[in-house]
Amino acid sequence: MVRVAVGVKRVIDYAVKIRVKPDGSGVVKDSVKHSMNPFCEIAVEEAVRLKEKKIAKEIVAFTIGPKQCSETLRTALAMGCDRGVHVNVPQLDALTPLQISKMSAKIAETEAADLLIMGKLAIDGDYGQTAAMTAAILDWPQATNLYSLQHNGDNATVEREIDGGLETNEIKTPAVLSVDLRINQPRYATLPNIMKAKKKKVKALKPADLGVDVAPTLTVVKIAEPPTREAGEIVEDVDALIGKLKDAGRI
Repeated sequence: MVRVAVGVKRVIDYAVKIRVKPDGSGVVKDSVKHSMNPFCEIAVEEAVRLKEKKIAKEIVAFTIGPKQCSETLRTALAMGCDRGVHVNVPQLDALTPLQISKMSAKIAETEAADLLIMGKLAIDGDYGQTAAMTAAILDWPQATNLYSLQHNGDNATVEREIDGGLETNEIKTPAVLSVDLRINQPRYATLPNIMKAKKKKVKALKPADLGVDVAPTLTVVKIAEPPTREAGEIVEDVDALIGKLKDAGRI
């Protein structure tokens, strides 16, 4: 049986309309609903399914961010993870994917994980880099954009979503896996499991405990809302449409 580490991130809820601050320095986060990154929910679900199949013996969920991230970690524990690790970083926005990858790799090593499962990206930064860089730091095989996963002892068979279809690969473990939307449908945490999660152990760490320097190396110059889309124009027939496109230099 394998030990699984799964990364979870606290982000602004996907259903919330994002508002940019008047000075363009960032987005409004105060008094805004936050939740677990949707791709991280899928990663947690996949890890829990491995445990239900008697493949995983323990699931360690970890999160990196401010104290509010403990709520996200408890959600992962309520979904079925066994223990938690919280790396307290007050200013998550200042971190780069590389810094997060270094901490993720150290946690995977410390927890003796055989599989590290992550979402393919977080919906706030949209970098999609953390899983790949973590695999490089660990020097582990990686499989990205997973559509399906079958674990077979010291190796795994995975289907990856690619342009135009699916690609099947076999990789040896330990490995880093990043999951896509269609691999599963995450479960809801039930009230009894939410209550049980309050008693599960959560290890509190700081970046220094993992030997990672979190001094800001990335500066956000400006954030702006996308330009307002201009209203469309209704034309009478195809000939009129072609004429409009020619006039606009589109064809």
